[in-house]
Amino acid sequence: MPATVIVGVQWGDEGKAKVLDALAAETDIVVRYQGGSNAGHTVVVGTERYAFHLVPSGILHDQKVCVIANGCVVEPEALMREIDALAVRCVKISGDNLLLSDRAHLVMPYHRIVDQLGEKLKESSGQTKIGTTGRGIGPCYVDKVARSGLRVIDLLRPDYFIERVKSRVAELNPLIVNVYQGDALDANKIADEVLAFAPRLKPFIADTAAYINDALANGKRLLLEGAQGSLLDVDHGTYPYVTSSNATAGGSCTGSGISPRKITLALGVVKAYTTRVGSGPFPTELSDSVGEGLQNRGAEFGTTTGRKRRCGWFDAVGVRYAVDVSGIDALALTKLDVLTSEKEIKVCTAYEINGVKTTRFPADPERIANAKPIYESHPGWSEPIDDVRSFDKLPANAQSYVRWLEKLSGTKIRYVGVGRARDAMIEIK
Repeated sequence: MPATVIVGVQWGDEGKAKVLDALAAETDIVVRYQGGSNAGHTVVVGTERYAFHLVPSGILHDQKVCVIANGCVVEPEALMREIDALAVRCVKISGDNLLLSDRAHLVMPYHRIVDQLGEKLKESSGQTKIGTTGRGIGPCYVDKVARSGLRVIDLLRPDYFIERVKSRVAELNPLIVNVYQGDALDANKIADEVLAFAPRLKPFIADTAAYINDALANGKRLLLEGAQGSLLDVDHGTYPYVTSSNATAGGSCTGSGISPRKITLALGVVKAYTTRVGSGPFPTELSDSVGEGLQNRGAEFGTTTGRKRRCGWFDAVGVRYAVDVSGIDALALTKLDVLTSEKEIKVCTAYEINGVKTTRFPADPERIANAKPIYESHPGWSEPIDDVRSFDKLPANAQSYVRWLEKLSGTKIRYVGVGRARDAMIEIK
């Protein structure tokens, strides 16, 4: 029962969609297991660039079934907008190749409002913002855990749905009006707005956990696709500067409804350097021309928000931690080509915190923020590698850099990304 989970092992944006796209040809089903439309996955096919947010990027492959599983949170309007945008570009999507879990929670209009007003209040009161995308993902997961949420299945029970919306809006209005200084919400208007999408969503709604388990029992091959990255995991990341779900490998089981025993491979995705979007500690961040160069060459701008990604050197301390937490069997190293032309490439192999050297990734975000990276250097290369398709054809320094990261990360590197093209992925045999 082959099931592979693809996990980011940094702060997201590692290039998971590119890796998944490369592996999708050898699979039958692609499952997105956590997060919402705050995620952004980009796939380049020829001269065409596809941006994904909720729909698994495996939808570009014919004869594949894509699943938005129960661990995801879904904004109906955003999902339909994404489906329509793909359809315009002749990507075929129907209830035959895209399934939406009936147990997935709905991102409601009031979640987005609470998210944005909450960040605005933090800013006006001098607090540090979390740096959310403002799309209501966090508040939706809050309602899920508080048992105040609405699920996809509830769209098929309009009367029940309307009553639940009225109840939740009655609870939220005092907060919105008295604390956030916003306008009171109209429950009926919100319910009608969301229910309007029910007829279009209905063909996609399914018991996806049952579908996935039946498929595995019948010998189908499965790819589980995560969003964000391990260092943004709500339990194991740089809390509170994290996402609202479990972005580690463990989240793939609770988020899809399959047993951990059915996971046969955990493949981590990691950049040849490090990036981060939003607030939070980032020990190897480069606020100089080197960081700006990585940003420009790597096109480090958020797929969903367009925000600039903060850039820095590879952080082996964080990567080793993420590899351990997710039980990573192998790594896919992406964007090696971005380092071309760097004469000297640095890697953080340890932290110095309050005068003490450590190779452990701390729980306290303040300790991480105060960590002084201890660097080791590696010689760079100047030869372009975008067209290289064999590991032994890479420049010697590029090969040795990959092998060095392999040693520092504590697990083997199986794939190396060397460019933006769809086939610019080298498999190391």
